[in-house]
Parts: sequence; structure tokens; C-alpha cells
Amino acid sequence: MKRIRTARLLPKDATYAEMNSPVGTLTLITSGAGLHAIFWDVDCDSLDYKKMILTLTKSQNDPIILETKKQLTEYFQGKRKVFDLPLVPQGTDFQIKAWQQLLKISYGSTISYGDQAEKMGNKNKARAVGMANRANPISIIIPCHRVIGCTGDLVGFAGGLDKKTYLLELEKNC
Repeated sequence: MKRIRTARLLPKDATYAEMNSPVGTLTLITSGAGLHAIFWDVDCDSLDYKKMILTLTKSQNDPIILETKKQLTEYFQGKRKVFDLPLVPQGTDFQIKAWQQLLKISYGSTISYGDQAEKMGNKNKARAVGMANRANPISIIIPCHRVIGCTGDLVGFAGGLDKKTYLLELEKNC
């Protein structure tokens, strides 16, 4: 098993592929179990990322990579509102609960971190929810971009606020 920030322990059969998208180059990490992570182009400068990629096999023919690319392409074209992929996010129990809550946010909708915390059972855990969302290993598909500040401002996004804006505008206009 290999360790990295958002893809904690990857199985030995983990592979990767890159995908050009309207929000930059995305790196998809998969295994026979499913999709483990989507890394942003800004992640590529990380030493941990570079070390991890060197240990993985690049695969353009992995069925989960192909299906992920297909569904992301449909999403960026405004043709897909719900993803249907085997997801393998790894995190703490609290993080997993936060990410499961993210999957309940409808396409084109936004909620605040406080709203998400309240839906998880404790409205006072907005900051903890923000930290869990920050660690979300499968951005876009587990839609942390749909969570905004309590004032309606766009805050915190691993890919950058410009990409968060793009994703929210895409969903608003489709």
C-alpha cells in the first residue's frame, strides 16, 4: 500500500491516467475496486504526488478509467448530472460521513458548511466539515464544490476558486 494526502492507501493494482478537461488536467487514480482519487493540476507540484505517480502504472485501457473519463466528459458537456461509478474514498469515519452527505447535494444546488454539518447531526461542526471536504479525494464526482460559505461566498476548494466557480456556473447553466 502507498500513502498520499487524499489517496491514503492505494492497493498494489492501482493505476492512473490523465484527462484534459475544461478545468485543467485531471489525474484519475483507480484500482480493481473503483475510483480512488481525482487530482487537480495544482496537485502535480506536490512532492508526495510526484513520488506516488512514479510507483503507479499509467493505463489508458483500465475499464474504470475509461468509464470515469466518459462520465466526466458528459458532465462537462452538460449531459450528465449524476455519476454512476464505483467510488473508493478513504478517510476517517467523520470524513466518510461528510463525503456521503456531499453526494446528497443536488446538481446545480449549493449549501453552506453549516448546513452540511447540521444535516450530519451537529450544526456546530461547520469547521470540521470544511476540513473533511478539503480532504475529499474524489472532487467533482463527490461534489464538494457545491458547498459555499454561510454568506454565499465561494471559499475553500482544492482545485482553486476559479475551478469551483467554473463548476458551479456549468451546473447553473445546464
